[in-house]
Amino acid sequence: MTGAVHGERRGATALWLLDNPRKNNALDPAMFATLDQLAAEVEQDRTVRAVVIAGTGERAFCAGADIAAWGVLDPVDFMRIWIAGGHRLFDRVAALPVPVLGALRGFVFGGGLEFAAACDVRVASADALFGLPEAMIGVTPGWSGAQRAGRLMPQALLREMALTGARLSAERLYQVGFVNEIAATPVERCLEIAERIAEFAPRAVTATKLVLNAASGESREQAIDQLSGALVAATADKAEGVRSFLEKRKPKFTGE
Repeated sequence: MTGAVHGERRGATALWLLDNPRKNNALDPAMFATLDQLAAEVEQDRTVRAVVIAGTGERAFCAGADIAAWGVLDPVDFMRIWIAGGHRLFDRVAALPVPVLGALRGFVFGGGLEFAAACDVRVASADALFGLPEAMIGVTPGWSGAQRAGRLMPQALLREMALTGARLSAERLYQVGFVNEIAATPVERCLEIAERIAEFAPRAVTATKLVLNAASGESREQAIDQLSGALVAATADKAEGVRSFLEKRKPKFTGE
């Protein structure tokens, strides 16, 4: 059996629920494909103002990658399909044009921690546990755990998880700023935050996220191109350039 991801709408918020309870919501190829589709829908739907990601049940947000899915891959497919695919998905989530909120409870391990790091805001339950246990099963963090998560928490804690197998509490990661808030019901709290975001000017939120991403090194090239493209797309010269091309004449630019 494979896991699933359920997409729901709660007003202006897209709620994504990871559903693979037998494996603590570990990610498998079918879930990857659905998440990629959901991300594409958000990119195209201007009525979505925020995304909330959560795991079904109370035991886990996401315990990482489904070992049964990647354990049988040869080294080439492991590198070209599994590792590269995870990077593409998490990069896409991190670059979504709306804020992404992670509702974290229970196990947030391996790829689950890396997924949480791709979110803009992280709300955790008090019983959430965070870890990077890859070395314990003979592999390394493969979906930007050493990079993206390393920009969001002190190296000492990242190395403690990755090199010693330590499981860190939500309180400890709240104290260093990786977790934004500890709440009894993370999903409900994330939905409340998302509702507040929906009251803001949507284009201003998108532009602000692009600036923050560029400043932190997240999708920097894409963010710069998007901001510059949006700037010129609003000009009269852009409209004149398109018209002149379609009308097969020389453009008359005014600087407006």
